[in-house]
Amino acid sequence: MTQGFRIDGCQYANWSEKIFRQMREGGLDAVHVTISYHENFRETVLNIEQWNRWFEQYSDLIFQGRFASDVKLARETNRTAIFFGFQNPSSIEDDIGLVEIVHTLGVRFMQLTYNNQSLLATGCYEPDDTGLTRMGKEVVKEMNRVGLVVDMSHSAERSTLEAIEHSDRPIVISHANPEFWFPALRNKSDKVLKALAESGGLLGCSLYPHHLKDKSNCTLQSFCEMIAKTAEMIGVDHIGIGSDLCQDQPDSIVEWMRVGRWTKSIDYGEGSASNPGFPDMPEWYKDNRDFPNLENGLRSVGFNQVEADKILGDNWLKFFDESFQPTP
Repeated sequence: MTQGFRIDGCQYANWSEKIFRQMREGGLDAVHVTISYHENFRETVLNIEQWNRWFEQYSDLIFQGRFASDVKLARETNRTAIFFGFQNPSSIEDDIGLVEIVHTLGVRFMQLTYNNQSLLATGCYEPDDTGLTRMGKEVVKEMNRVGLVVDMSHSAERSTLEAIEHSDRPIVISHANPEFWFPALRNKSDKVLKALAESGGLLGCSLYPHHLKDKSNCTLQSFCEMIAKTAEMIGVDHIGIGSDLCQDQPDSIVEWMRVGRWTKSIDYGEGSASNPGFPDMPEWYKDNRDFPNLENGLRSVGFNQVEADKILGDNWLKFFDESFQPTP
């Protein structure tokens, strides 16, 4: 029996040959990588230039993915396809025309917010959620047209529900967990998860410790039991993995992620003043080599092999196939 595809729906590691080799050791056919947090368009282009150098230098390990067929090519050639995504719409600035440009450059996911209010929607840390803005509705329509996936991982509840309702194509929450399991600001309510599934969307369950019950001490059993309960609620076809792995990043990157250029103060966000840096990953998921542990955990809580394969990558592949092409 052929193993299902293995896809991680979100990472922001400190990229290196070591990590690319670990992707191969972990059997990952594709990874959605963050290439922009607070960067403007020109700065994002510089990040793409850096990725182009990595694609050239490590062509035996990675290549740029643009469509679902590239995941299959990755499996056939023993490499990992890298799909670009934004965690903030700052890269399109205030210009809707850049939506098509960034898709042409290979970007396949864009969050409408990163914790704060943006020009498009409200982030999960804002006290007042006003939903999609006028520009947000227009940008969602344009994203649908070109094949750029709407991601609401860091968005507030009303904004997320409005994005699901307003989008003609299914959206994703690429890296978050259910609120019923652990009530972090970034984790999602039952209402959001049910609306996501009913519209054909996909939840990428996150391994970032601030989103986990018991945080760094979360067990594989607890994490997989959470996935099982979520599957009972929304169906196994709407669940994937979005690890949010930030491997080898210095703590200064946490400050960049949370603060960007919008404040002079330190915003600890999901951390705390006593622990402002990156939290330790759970022992059973330190890096990409540990991805197979998830299969063992899913099987141990009652998923059969076909269901485990769906969660570990086949659901993402189906979503890629339906989402990355422009509408006819």
